[in-house]
Amino acid sequence: MKYGIFHLSIVPVRLEAADTSEMVTQALYGESFKLLEQRKKWSRIRLDDDHYEGWVDNKQFMEVDVTTYQLLQEKKPVYTSDLIDFVTSEENLLISIPMGSVVSNCNPLGHTFEGHQISGQHPKKQLVDTALLYLNAPYMWGGKTPFGIDCSGFTQMVYKLNGHMLKRDASEQATQGEALSFIEESEPGDLAFFDNAEGHIIHVGIIMEDHYIIHAHGKVRIDRIDHSGIFNVEKNTHTHKLRVIKKII
Repeated sequence: MKYGIFHLSIVPVRLEAADTSEMVTQALYGESFKLLEQRKKWSRIRLDDDHYEGWVDNKQFMEVDVTTYQLLQEKKPVYTSDLIDFVTSEENLLISIPMGSVVSNCNPLGHTFEGHQISGQHPKKQLVDTALLYLNAPYMWGGKTPFGIDCSGFTQMVYKLNGHMLKRDASEQATQGEALSFIEESEPGDLAFFDNAEGHIIHVGIIMEDHYIIHAHGKVRIDRIDHSGIFNVEKNTHTHKLRVIKKII
């Protein structure tokens, strides 16, 4: 088995081994992974934090030996907490990195970090404050940063920055936690899931106080939520049909 770490700010992880293939998620600076298959130009990987698999360009990561990899696994992750920050290379060059980058893994890359950081588990009430940092971030399929994010990438990153791990896709996240019977039972920070006409979970958002929800739809936005689903006041219609509310923490 081979191992690697991402030394660039944001790396697309694709469905197939081609630049034109769909981006299914992103890997952020400092994330580690296992190499499942290696070709001349592309490698299929499994990310360590959520075990998501996909293809990445061989030019966009660094391989590490098993000893270094094991040391990375033993570290408690430390993340950047500002929307954008920088690490400094051995050549004294600045590399920009987005919020949620794993700066506890700087050493094997020969980089240093002196910015604001966050680590450990934080109380549930802090989830909404973290979510508001992403407000107005544009929607982007597979995205995980304030410069482009999808609905489940948004919830995953908000929970991750507070020390709680969610799976990558909305349908996977819906298998986690405890189901609540009514909206009235929910608390700020709980997750609401929404399905389509076929009954498939296709959307997720974070419950706020007073029947509001923050979610990524066009952009990270705040809308009303009721027993039917998400109500968009601007359009005067429900945009998503509520399936279940889950208490994760």
